[in-house]
Amino acid sequence: KRNHLEDQTLHETGAASDKCYDGPVPGKHSREGDPLGGADPYSASKACAEIATSAYFRSFFSGGAHGLATARAGNVVGGGDWAEDRLLPDIVRAFGSGVPVVLRSPGAVRPWQHVLEPLNGYLLAVEHIAGSAGSAPRSWNFGPDPDGVRTVGAIAETARAAWGNDAAIAVQGAPAAVREEAWLSLDNSLAREELGWMPRWNVDIAVRETVAWYRDLASGQDARVLCERQIDAFTSTSESSR
Repeated sequence: KRNHLEDQTLHETGAASDKCYDGPVPGKHSREGDPLGGADPYSASKACAEIATSAYFRSFFSGGAHGLATARAGNVVGGGDWAEDRLLPDIVRAFGSGVPVVLRSPGAVRPWQHVLEPLNGYLLAVEHIAGSAGSAPRSWNFGPDPDGVRTVGAIAETARAAWGNDAAIAVQGAPAAVREEAWLSLDNSLAREELGWMPRWNVDIAVRETVAWYRDLASGQDARVLCERQIDAFTSTSESSR
């Protein structure tokens, strides 16, 4: 299969995570050249994926008409996510059933963005590497501007305001066995400079649009129509909304 692939023009981008960086420092926004690592298994697995991707490219595709990049996205929110132990889906389920949403780590800081933000970045990255095949693998951070770096508790409060009514929030301490970084943030300047990418929706809009998606779905509207409506609204925004 490798020999077959070597005869083709390959342009590939893979999605990684803000958790691939080793030892994030509170107040510091991780850059693409920072050391990879992770103090917990999940974070370490993201760093391993980055290293394996680079090694595979250098072993089998370097010097040819192939391009490869990885994209490191911040925490994404958006309609259609039903996974458990994820902030916005948990909030929507709790608010919709009239019970308090339980926050495990309300003080944890994360770079929040609507899912359409990194998806837009992925498309720009593919276009970029298609025009620069053969160059060394690149990585780009796709995360919000600094004002989108907020605590879990702050995002929950924004969601509560968007939901309305008497939605309640409860706080539960994280189990001792859970190892999570207190701070994660990404520097997005390289994607801005090389790809012309920039956030279009600030974090408040991102959360409001996400909550609206779930509420509209619960009222009987079609999920595809809701997605297409938000995509149209997103693509019509040419620069960060403030």
